[in-house]
Amino acid sequence: MPYSPLLVKPMREELTSVGVKELLTAADVDAFMAEKSGTALLIVNSVCGCAAGMARPGIRLALSHDRRPDRVATVFAGQDLEATARARSYMADIPPSSPSVAFFKDGELVYFMPRHRIEGRNADAVASELAQVFAEHCAVPAS
Repeated sequence: MPYSPLLVKPMREELTSVGVKELLTAADVDAFMAEKSGTALLIVNSVCGCAAGMARPGIRLALSHDRRPDRVATVFAGQDLEATARARSYMADIPPSSPSVAFFKDGELVYFMPRHRIEGRNADAVASELAQVFAEHCAVPAS
Protein backbone atom coordinates (compact mmCIF):
# COMPACT_ATOMS: atom_id res chain seq x y z
CA MET A 1 0.00 0.00 0.00
CA PRO A 2 1.49 3.37 -1.01
CA TYR A 3 2.40 6.05 1.51
CA SER A 4 -0.11 8.81 2.13
CA PRO A 5 0.22 11.68 -0.36
CA LEU A 6 0.08 14.11 2.60
CA LEU A 7 3.09 12.43 4.19
CA VAL A 8 5.29 12.59 1.11
CA LYS A 9 4.23 16.02 -0.17
CA PRO A 10 6.99 17.99 1.62
CA MET A 11 9.55 15.34 0.63
CA ARG A 12 8.55 15.71 -3.02
CA GLU A 13 8.68 19.50 -2.79
CA GLU A 14 12.28 19.43 -1.57
CA LEU A 15 13.24 18.34 -5.08
CA THR A 16 10.52 19.88 -7.23
CA SER A 17 11.22 23.31 -5.72
CA VAL A 18 14.65 23.24 -7.41
CA GLY A 19 13.27 22.18 -10.79
CA VAL A 20 13.32 18.39 -10.51
CA LYS A 21 10.49 16.92 -12.60
CA GLU A 22 8.21 14.34 -11.00
CA LEU A 23 7.58 11.16 -12.96
CA LEU A 24 4.32 9.73 -11.65
CA THR A 25 3.65 6.89 -14.11
CA ALA A 26 5.58 4.30 -16.07
CA ALA A 27 4.72 6.27 -19.23
CA ASP A 28 6.30 9.39 -17.67
CA VAL A 29 9.49 7.44 -16.98
CA ASP A 30 9.57 6.01 -20.51
CA ALA A 31 9.10 9.48 -22.01
CA PHE A 32 11.92 10.86 -19.83
CA MET A 33 14.24 8.00 -20.76
CA ALA A 34 13.32 8.13 -24.46
CA GLU A 35 15.46 11.27 -24.85
CA LYS A 36 18.86 9.70 -25.46
CA SER A 37 20.99 12.76 -26.16
CA GLY A 38 22.67 14.71 -23.39
CA THR A 39 22.70 14.00 -19.69
CA ALA A 40 19.96 12.95 -17.30
CA LEU A 41 19.75 12.46 -13.56
CA LEU A 42 17.07 10.09 -12.26
CA ILE A 43 16.45 10.13 -8.51
CA VAL A 44 14.61 7.47 -6.55
CA ASN A 45 13.25 9.49 -3.62
CA SER A 46 12.27 7.92 -0.31
CA VAL A 47 10.79 8.66 3.12
CA CYS A 48 13.79 7.29 5.02
CA GLY A 49 16.11 9.36 7.19
CA CYS A 50 19.06 9.14 4.81
CA ALA A 51 16.89 10.61 2.05
CA ALA A 52 15.89 13.47 4.35
CA GLY A 53 19.29 14.18 5.86
CA MET A 54 21.71 13.36 3.07
CA ALA A 55 20.21 12.53 -0.33
CA ARG A 56 17.72 15.34 -0.96
CA PRO A 57 19.90 18.10 0.57
CA GLY A 58 22.96 16.74 -1.26
CA ILE A 59 21.12 16.63 -4.59
CA ARG A 60 19.87 20.20 -4.06
CA LEU A 61 23.44 21.39 -3.37
CA ALA A 62 24.84 19.54 -6.38
CA LEU A 63 22.21 21.04 -8.68
CA SER A 64 23.28 24.53 -7.62
CA HIS A 65 26.64 24.11 -9.38
CA ASP A 66 27.38 25.56 -12.83
CA ARG A 67 27.55 22.15 -14.47
CA ARG A 68 24.39 20.14 -14.12
CA PRO A 69 22.47 17.51 -16.10
CA ASP A 70 20.33 18.55 -19.04
CA ARG A 71 17.32 16.82 -17.48
CA VAL A 72 16.55 15.89 -13.87
CA ALA A 73 13.61 13.81 -12.69
CA THR A 74 12.44 11.79 -9.72
CA VAL A 75 10.17 8.92 -8.79
CA PHE A 76 9.03 8.30 -5.23
CA ALA A 77 9.56 4.78 -3.85
CA GLY A 78 6.62 3.65 -1.75
CA GLN A 79 4.31 6.16 -3.43
CA ASP A 80 4.65 6.02 -7.24
CA LEU A 81 4.93 2.24 -7.37
CA GLU A 82 4.54 1.77 -11.14
CA ALA A 83 6.88 4.67 -11.97
CA THR A 84 9.51 3.46 -9.51
CA ALA A 85 9.43 -0.07 -10.92
CA ARG A 86 9.82 1.30 -14.44
CA ALA A 87 12.68 3.60 -13.39
CA ARG A 88 14.46 0.64 -11.82
CA SER A 89 14.04 -1.32 -15.06
CA TYR A 90 16.48 1.17 -16.66
CA MET A 91 19.03 0.08 -14.04
CA ALA A 92 18.28 -3.62 -14.44
CA ASP A 93 21.68 -4.95 -13.32
CA ILE A 94 21.58 -2.95 -10.07
CA PRO A 95 19.60 -4.16 -7.04
CA PRO A 96 16.70 -1.87 -6.06
CA SER A 97 17.81 0.87 -3.70
CA SER A 98 16.05 3.87 -2.25
CA PRO A 99 17.06 6.50 -2.08
CA SER A 100 19.38 6.30 -5.05
CA VAL A 101 20.67 8.46 -7.87
CA ALA A 102 21.32 7.34 -11.45
CA PHE A 103 23.17 9.43 -14.02
CA PHE A 104 22.77 8.73 -17.74
CA LYS A 105 24.80 10.11 -20.63
CA ASP A 106 23.40 9.71 -24.13
CA GLY A 107 20.98 7.12 -22.77
CA GLU A 108 23.65 4.99 -21.06
CA LEU A 109 23.91 4.56 -17.30
CA VAL A 110 27.36 5.88 -16.37
CA TYR A 111 27.03 6.43 -12.61
CA PHE A 112 24.89 5.10 -9.77
CA MET A 113 24.78 6.09 -6.10
CA PRO A 114 22.88 3.46 -4.07
CA ARG A 115 21.54 3.90 -0.56
CA HIS A 116 24.64 2.39 1.08
CA ARG A 117 26.75 5.18 -0.52
CA ILE A 118 24.35 7.80 0.90
CA GLU A 119 23.70 6.69 4.48
CA GLY A 120 26.41 7.53 6.96
CA ARG A 121 27.61 10.51 4.90
CA ASN A 122 26.55 14.12 5.07
CA ALA A 123 24.80 16.18 2.41
CA ASP A 124 28.04 17.96 1.48
CA ALA A 125 29.75 14.64 0.72
CA VAL A 126 26.81 13.50 -1.44
CA ALA A 127 26.80 16.87 -3.24
CA SER A 128 30.55 16.77 -3.79
CA GLU A 129 30.43 13.31 -5.38
CA LEU A 130 27.53 14.31 -7.64
CA ALA A 131 29.26 17.57 -8.58
CA GLN A 132 32.30 15.54 -9.68
CA VAL A 133 30.06 13.41 -11.90
CA PHE A 134 28.50 16.56 -13.35
CA ALA A 135 31.92 18.13 -13.93
CA GLU A 136 33.05 15.02 -15.81
CA HIS A 137 29.97 14.48 -17.95
CA CYS A 138 27.96 17.71 -18.24
CA ALA A 139 28.64 20.49 -20.72
CA VAL A 140 30.00 23.80 -19.56
CA PRO A 141 27.09 26.25 -19.42
CA ALA A 142 27.03 29.07 -21.96
CA SER A 143 28.26 32.37 -20.58
